[in-house]
Amino acid sequence: MLVVGALVILLIIMSLVFQSLRIDERTSAPSPDRLLAMTILLESAPSGERISILAAIRNHEISARVVEQASAPDLPQLWPSGSAELADYQRALEGRAISAFRLEGQPLFNGGFGNQRRATEIRVALTTGEVLIVTTSSILATGVAGVPVGYLIAILGLLVALGVLIFLHREFRPLAQLAQAVELIDPDNDTIMLPKIRARSQELRLLVSAFDRLKTRIDTLVEARFALLGGIQHDVRSFATRLRFRIEGIADETERAKAEADIADLILLLDDALLVGRSGVHKLDQELVVFAELVTSEVAERVDDGAHIALNVNPGSEAVQVLCDRLALRRILTNLVDNALSYGKSANLKLGSDADQVFLYVDDDGPGIPASKRKLLLEPFTRMEQSRARHTGGAGLGLAIVRQLVEAHGGKLAISDAPIRGARLMISLPRFKP
Repeated sequence: MLVVGALVILLIIMSLVFQSLRIDERTSAPSPDRLLAMTILLESAPSGERISILAAIRNHEISARVVEQASAPDLPQLWPSGSAELADYQRALEGRAISAFRLEGQPLFNGGFGNQRRATEIRVALTTGEVLIVTTSSILATGVAGVPVGYLIAILGLLVALGVLIFLHREFRPLAQLAQAVELIDPDNDTIMLPKIRARSQELRLLVSAFDRLKTRIDTLVEARFALLGGIQHDVRSFATRLRFRIEGIADETERAKAEADIADLILLLDDALLVGRSGVHKLDQELVVFAELVTSEVAERVDDGAHIALNVNPGSEAVQVLCDRLALRRILTNLVDNALSYGKSANLKLGSDADQVFLYVDDDGPGIPASKRKLLLEPFTRMEQSRARHTGGAGLGLAIVRQLVEAHGGKLAISDAPIRGARLMISLPRFKP
């Protein structure tokens, strides 16, 4: 519509210029040479041939006739006496008398639209004693105040185009509002409904209503899925508890320990699945946690169990707070430390921060991770060691879970080389700002 409007404006401007040039041409007299040719032709032609010559001269702009004599009309002069235009015609006509008058026509209809004649009359005295009267005229469709109808139609068309543009803008504005509202749809805000969008057309109202119902169905499906997962988790824990009681009867301590480990892995896998599912739809809990205190507590527990872990907290980072799900953050730390201990003999942790984020570096002394495999290792069920044996590291979900949980908190996970040897895993989380 903007392009069409611009083209309409350009067309109107070109039409005005063209019409102005055409008006000047139609209201001007024939050129001196053309008038001289007409005069000589009529003077030299026999009387019987003049009718044919006058008919050949006549067209929609020029008409000519020859009269015996003619008195000067009471009309305004076209060329003032002594003007350069009059001198040019007198010079071209070789001394023949010439006079020119401006004809002012009247509209064919009084008021409103009509046709108005704009004409000039030129009189030339022939050497035969007769008078040649040449009239140049044009019929212009005019409206009120003499404005041509074409101008009024063009202006009206432009106004209609602008009106249509404004109307379409007002009609399509709800679509932009709907797009902005749909961008805000988030399962984390299941109580937020689409705003009331006023649309005049029935189709837009139906579209807004359909999106509103879709939002409700999505919320219902998400709630139903988590209710299902929660029920499954509860039932599996009940079964696991009963299995723990039953394996107490296994005489072989080694087999009993394996069974207990399998049950623990099953529950851990289910907990991870539920935690990752909640993070994917922003259903994680939120509380303020002093990051350094949580990391220190987790490291102390692992050190008490005999793990070789070192922690270094940079000055100024001891009291940095993050808004997070405490259980998810603990799972992040556990997976990172387990990953370092699985591929090396120790884990070295370093905690730092800047004005916007808090950083945790976890270095191991293992063989490291090739650059070509770093992105791949962040995908589920991907490991450096291809087996799925528990004693070699598990199913390959640790780093994938860490990445999803970190990104759910607005942070990032990156893999690089440790300063001395091994791999470095770095997570960054936005620090809380009151």
